[in-house]
Amino acid sequence: MAKQSRPQKKTIERVMHEFKHGELERRGGRKVKSPKQAIAIALSEAGASRRQSPAEKRHRLQSTKTREARGETAKPRKEGRGGAARRAGGRAAEKTKAQLYEEAKRRDIPGRSKMSKGELAKAVGAR
Repeated sequence: MAKQSRPQKKTIERVMHEFKHGELERRGGRKVKSPKQAIAIALSEAGASRRQSPAEKRHRLQSTKTREARGETAKPRKEGRGGAARRAGGRAAEKTKAQLYEEAKRRDIPGRSKMSKGELAKAVGAR
């Protein structure tokens, strides 16, 4: 096995932590239950898989680090520090969906009844 860089180790550590706590999901949204599958996902996200070309490894690690910086992994989501509300500037992060809906209603934002909490936070924060 090749030596891994510090960012790769951190990514593998995060993915395995998510698996241990039942937060790791596949693309379809189903929970990962197999330790082998979790390891494969960790190596792939870290750009340390033997099945990837060197260029693909660099790209996967960079895209994973970008997602981690934005808080779009399971760990920040479960801890309440990720998602659209955070990207909206943190102003709406502590508000409930009902509070966001009332604010959108007060501002007469069109399409508010069909918006998710993240979309409401973005719409309220952007105006």
